[in-house]
Amino acid sequence: MTTQSVVLARAAVLPLALAAAFPSFSQTLLAQAATESTLRETVVTATRVEQPLSDLVADVSIIDSETIRNSGAVGVVDVLARVPGIQFTRNGGPGNTSSVYVRGGENRFTAVYLDGVRIDSQSTGGVVWEQLPLSQIDRIEVLRGPAAAVYGSDAVSGVIQLFTKKGEGKPAPYVGVGVGSRGTRTAEAGVSGSSGAIDYSVGVAHEGSDGFNIRPAATFNPDDDGYKRNSGNARVGWTFAPGQRLQASVLASNLNSQYDAGLKADDRNHHQLRTADLLWDAKWNDSYSTRLQVNQSNSKYSTTPNFYMTETTVRSYLFQNEYRLGVHRFTASLERREDELHNPATEFVGDLKRERSQNALALGYGMNSGAHTLQANLRRDNDSEFGGKSTGSLSYGYAINNEWRVTAAGGTSFRAPTLYQRFSEYGDASLNPETGRNVEIGTRWTRGSSSAGIVAYRNRVRNLIVYGAPGTCPSAFGCYQSVGRAEYEGVTLSAAHKLGPVSLNGSIDFQNPHDLDTGRQLARRSKRYAKLSADTAVAGWNVGAEMNAASRRYDTASGSNMLGGYTTFNLYANTSIGRDFTLLARLDNLTDKNYELARGYATPGRAFYVGLKWAPQ
Repeated sequence: MTTQSVVLARAAVLPLALAAAFPSFSQTLLAQAATESTLRETVVTATRVEQPLSDLVADVSIIDSETIRNSGAVGVVDVLARVPGIQFTRNGGPGNTSSVYVRGGENRFTAVYLDGVRIDSQSTGGVVWEQLPLSQIDRIEVLRGPAAAVYGSDAVSGVIQLFTKKGEGKPAPYVGVGVGSRGTRTAEAGVSGSSGAIDYSVGVAHEGSDGFNIRPAATFNPDDDGYKRNSGNARVGWTFAPGQRLQASVLASNLNSQYDAGLKADDRNHHQLRTADLLWDAKWNDSYSTRLQVNQSNSKYSTTPNFYMTETTVRSYLFQNEYRLGVHRFTASLERREDELHNPATEFVGDLKRERSQNALALGYGMNSGAHTLQANLRRDNDSEFGGKSTGSLSYGYAINNEWRVTAAGGTSFRAPTLYQRFSEYGDASLNPETGRNVEIGTRWTRGSSSAGIVAYRNRVRNLIVYGAPGTCPSAFGCYQSVGRAEYEGVTLSAAHKLGPVSLNGSIDFQNPHDLDTGRQLARRSKRYAKLSADTAVAGWNVGAEMNAASRRYDTASGSNMLGGYTTFNLYANTSIGRDFTLLARLDNLTDKNYELARGYATPGRAFYVGLKWAPQ
């Protein structure tokens, strides 16, 4: 056993030993973990079919609409940052370049879906997080751990699914407005509901801020760097026969944000995101159901006055079958994905237009019988450029008793290099897909509204694509290379407890994402970070507090430019005004902590926000 494996094993055992020695451990270790009410929820992300959370072996978190609504957060990454196993970085304020690291994995190692629509960039790799409008999101499911055997390329570290609202019951209109520090303003309106066989949901939103100076150095424009976004979505479903449902959905988001690239210019990002989805869910009998889905996403990014533009279109086709036989569940899926990149800003290769496709067959088996839970998946992807790639996963859970459960899982994964990494002026057409192997073990304790959990994992990735020194590509500045090896190992501890009227939640992560060749810590990822929260009801108000803490980390992969650790505190509160109005208030960075997520980029100081929403009961 390697030294790193010994450290990992000891880290996994220590919290359990503490829990046995000190009964209060699972109450004082605050974390975000599933309670009894949460376990009754259903999840689709783990296996792509709906399952009760209590039946899953996978490491999954759910962020519901109430949590999103009460958070007062301005972006999707700000909400995700409160989930165990996730860190994020951002070059300045909202609307600027952001990255999300699930279990320390690269931003491109997380597959992201919105209402089942795959969103990706064939330029940077991974979703462009700042393009996603939180105002249109009703629910988020986070799967930690590789899921390539279910989703194919990209799901090396995890999968994140975002869902817009589905209409239910009588018409439910809403209107909301809000104002905050630095000229922040928001406005939203929408309606959802159902009538007979039809359900519907429509929403529009505007948000913006005057911002702050995100690059305070003397060599950059000293103006405030703000943003504005307009977004909307529509979703309609038709149950035209028992067990037969058609659904169509669209989403659009336009973002204009400022950034500083020099001293005088008013540099601006221009983002456009478009998604469209059409699906047919059919339940033919109590045992057999199918899903036929066709969708497309378009992610476009450009800058002014210095011109740069890149545009990615992803088209997906899915035919999924599910068959249940007693405690057994079988799935079989055929899937096709088509990627297209348009990037006219490459100096040496001219107007870069490239396409590629992947065809896949995926098989799954699940069993939930008494104390035993088993999930197995196999998938074969045939890439138009790289040929065949097989992935698999196997996970097992055992309920020791009504309170304790242990799990173990292993899986393989891959991510094909982006078209930009292969064919731009910085590209190398000979790049190979990145491949990963993950193993993890975990245990969870639940008693009433209290719970505690721990997951220890190790994910090794080969052919890691990095931007290195000049080589075979036309650029004299540097080239993409497929020579790296990385290991993402760590332990996530989580717990929840209700202490009288106060609900306590949080998580602590110990991780060591590092380069196996150099031993260096990977850029912008802390070895330790924690999220703690407490909320209660006082005199008709729901009030809460949050703490987010992270240890130091390096700004670059070379181990230079140390970024200091930080701890921030947030306060939030909401109350009902009369029957139909809700007032929300939030104070972020209570102590006005000065810290950096990326070298040379400032982060928001203390900020206040208050919002009022009308939603007839």
